Amino acid sequence: MNKARIRMGMIGGAEGAFIGAVHRIAARLDGLIDLVAGSFSSDPTRSQSTAAMLGIDPARCYDTYQDMFQEEAKLADDQRIDFVVIVTPNHLHFPIAKLAIESGFHVLSDKPATLNLQEARALQTLINNSDCLYGLTHTYTGYPMVKEARYRIAQGQLGAIRKVVVEYSQGWLTTQEDEAGKQAQWRLDPAKAGISCCIADIGVHAANLVEYVSGLTIEALCADLNHVVPGRTLDDDGTVLLRFDNGCKGVLLASQIALGEENNLNLRIYGDKGSLEWSQMEPNSLWLKSHNAPTTLLRAGVALQSEAARNALRTPAGHPEGYLEAFANIYVNFTKLIEAKKAGRAVNNHQFDVPGIEDAIRGMAFIENAVEASSKNTKWHTFKLDER
Repeated sequence: MNKARIRMGMIGGAEGAFIGAVHRIAARLDGLIDLVAGSFSSDPTRSQSTAAMLGIDPARCYDTYQDMFQEEAKLADDQRIDFVVIVTPNHLHFPIAKLAIESGFHVLSDKPATLNLQEARALQTLINNSDCLYGLTHTYTGYPMVKEARYRIAQGQLGAIRKVVVEYSQGWLTTQEDEAGKQAQWRLDPAKAGISCCIADIGVHAANLVEYVSGLTIEALCADLNHVVPGRTLDDDGTVLLRFDNGCKGVLLASQIALGEENNLNLRIYGDKGSLEWSQMEPNSLWLKSHNAPTTLLRAGVALQSEAARNALRTPAGHPEGYLEAFANIYVNFTKLIEAKKAGRAVNNHQFDVPGIEDAIRGMAFIENAVEASSKNTKWHTFKLDER
């Protein structure tokens, strides 16, 4: 039976942009989505060149995102885009998402959701007062073994959680020479990145992963953010002590000046019955440890207990799946959310395991709480969800 594909538009992600290409690969991996329109660059010539490369009708490549929403809204329901994906620098996330929602289009956004918490709160109000869906690409929640870890903790297999350690280390901003690239330039520019570089770029991923897997929420923190490379105004390294709502504590390490590191994301969670460990460098493995039994290595596709983990796999055991597939799982679940909405069913992001506006709020709050805490001499700071 033929099934109509969900139609996607893209803002940003011109030819040569890393994250735009990743989104396009993820969106088309399962054959559920067609990229049919876009405004790929603030340079119309570059945008048209990207559209030509992607085989998109030139008439549906727009000079500005404002033009795109205005013209797409005029099309018939079976032709216009169903949703827009935002893959621009941070400072553009809010205005684009705002206009998309006001124009009646669902939104899937790269993270962090906005430039600041105030914008995220405004976006939440817009979403709540609309009929539009919103998703956020916290990619690492898409890994099958992350979902398996989450399930086993929810089932009580680790017992009461006592300690959490999460690390995300990179080395791509180790020197001043590394600042020459476009990706580095905007991330180190407060006008485009916001009040943080490292914590906003990768620390927020680590914080989201901890809360997603453990089921706990951060209620207080103590932060020490650093500007290691001379001349930088935004952090490139940080350590954050965490206190969770069950009373347990943890530590979050994030660095972009850890020379030699690639995308070294590691999570360890310790309970009173057992512990687990997962690493993005070996994403198909999950280690389970206990006090009086042998350590167990769980492998993707082999005797998984979680339906969510099984559904996130595409190949038999022993065939590696990684970052692109995890990214694609966000797209698959967001597509299911849209299809359910089209069918007239009452839906929410939790049903379909899609990071949403609540995750956006907590992410922006984590960034602002960490930056403020780092500027103070007081040890612990209550995790606040209000704008500062």
